[in-house]
Amino acid sequence: MNTGSDESADAITAADAVGRDGAVQDRHGQGLGSRAPEFVKARRVLHLSWQVGVFVLGLAVVGAGIVMLPLPGPGWVVIFGGMAIWATEFVWAQLVLRWTKRKVTEAAQRALDPKVRRRNIILTSIGVLVIGAVLGVYLWKFGLEMPWNIKDQ
Repeated sequence: MNTGSDESADAITAADAVGRDGAVQDRHGQGLGSRAPEFVKARRVLHLSWQVGVFVLGLAVVGAGIVMLPLPGPGWVVIFGGMAIWATEFVWAQLVLRWTKRKVTEAAQRALDPKVRRRNIILTSIGVLVIGAVLGVYLWKFGLEMPWNIKDQ
C-alpha cells in the first residue's frame, strides 16, 4: 500500500490489524471502509444512494473550502472537513486523511524543535531590523509624507 509516505510498507501495515471478520482495522479499532448504518449497507440501492449523498455533500464542502482559499474564511479547515466527510464512506479518503494527519503531526514536531525555533526567531528579528532601518531612512528623508504625494525626488 503506497500512500506517498516515507515510511515502509511494513510500518504502515503494522499499524493496521485484521479483525475477527477479516476487515482491516486501524489502530483505533475502526475498520476501513463504509461507516454507514447496517440497515443501509444491507440494501444495495440504499447503500449506493448513501454513497452518492456522502460524495455530493463532501464535494460541496471541499468546493466551499477551495472557494475560501483566496477569499476570507478557513479554507483549509473546510477542505479537511470535506475530506473527513468523504472518509466516513470511502477508503481512499481515509488513507488520504491518515497521511495528512501524519504529515501535519510531523511538521508540528519539526516546528517545535529548539534549533528550528531559534533559527526562526533570529530570521524574524533580522527581518524586523531591516524593515525598521528602511522605514527610518524613509522617514528621515521624506518625513511623514505618503509616497504618492512626494513631488520632488
